[in-house]
Amino acid sequence: MNFQNKVAVITGSTTGIGEAVAEQLHQHGAKVVIVSRSPEQAIKKAKQLSSQGQQALGIGCDVSQPEQVQKMIAEVIKHFGGLDYAVNNAGITGEHGKNITEQTVENWDKVIATSLSGVFYCLKYEIPAMMKFGGSIVNLSAVNGLVGIPGLAPYTVAKHGIIGLTQTAALEFATQGIRINAVAPGYVQTPRMSEFPDNIVRSFANSHPMKRMAKMREIADFILFLLSENAAFCTGGVYPIDGGYLAE
Repeated sequence: MNFQNKVAVITGSTTGIGEAVAEQLHQHGAKVVIVSRSPEQAIKKAKQLSSQGQQALGIGCDVSQPEQVQKMIAEVIKHFGGLDYAVNNAGITGEHGKNITEQTVENWDKVIATSLSGVFYCLKYEIPAMMKFGGSIVNLSAVNGLVGIPGLAPYTVAKHGIIGLTQTAALEFATQGIRINAVAPGYVQTPRMSEFPDNIVRSFANSHPMKRMAKMREIADFILFLLSENAAFCTGGVYPIDGGYLAE
């Protein structure tokens, strides 16, 4: 896969899946834009990839704020001259283990604003930036974008909504050279997993028929495939990367 001198925006890319995607794209020659709610962390990560800034740019952006997303895309165009790829990865899970009657309105609003509306805002401003030369976008859903998971209603709704956004956008721009797909990972062995007790981590792993969690690199590799010309006939798809989770 050749991404030489192509420009890619990855939201939520200072850690986890987003960081793995950014690193892989950079290794394959792309100019990557590290996007994080923390400008300091975004700039730090970009400098780790490209100390002189020719191949990486760090931008602080809260994707739940549309004006910040618009400004971020404008800065990308100003710095690199265009946009070829986007990976809309930023999201939050919110409070765990609370049924719908126990969920607070504040938690609902916060999760939906970042994990669903944030993807809409990204698509709204990424797509026009790609219209001249075409492009490819991957949105991060999850297995609970395809099934329900008790205790995580706001996040589950957001991940379902991302699939609807992906399919609609893919249809709207299918003849204009822009491909839009979604991936739906199961549980992934990210740094955040270290925050959970060992028994919870084991239960996450054992929920997959393969009895392990995905590695970040496995998710990143599949995302790069969807971005690349190797997936030129793929648009509007939702691709589980779940170790058999949805087959049970």
